[in-house]
Amino acid sequence: METQGTTPTSSLELMRWIVWAQRKTGEDWIRERGLTHEQSAALVYLVRNPGVIQRDIAQMSRTSAASVSSLLQGLERRGFVERRTEPGNERSKRVYATPAGSELIAGFDTAMTGVEAAILAPLDHAERATLEALLTKIAADLPQPPLP
Repeated sequence: METQGTTPTSSLELMRWIVWAQRKTGEDWIRERGLTHEQSAALVYLVRNPGVIQRDIAQMSRTSAASVSSLLQGLERRGFVERRTEPGNERSKRVYATPAGSELIAGFDTAMTGVEAAILAPLDHAERATLEALLTKIAADLPQPPLP
């Protein structure tokens, strides 16, 4: 994993470089909207899973219930999420992205698809298929990251 200058010298170093480029673009996109990585992940999760409870968000983000509560309070103050009490159960609150929250992150998937296209642009169709097959083989036995 040694590097000389800025040229990666191992496969893992190359993968880190690619992931860094993808993550940087995503973080720039998120920052332009005044969000943190955690806030954007929560909004994406809520758009895809409306009405979850805070515990679900904590599990997805692998964080504590207290951290999720604080994160949601900030998003709620900005009008991006709302918590609704379940009828007949005053202690249980479901969390939803508001239309403003959904609109704020609406272009994220498109932006990330564009990044993927730019990163993979040097490869032809066959090379992309080979890369995907190799990465699938490598990832098969690895723990899966949480999905937003």
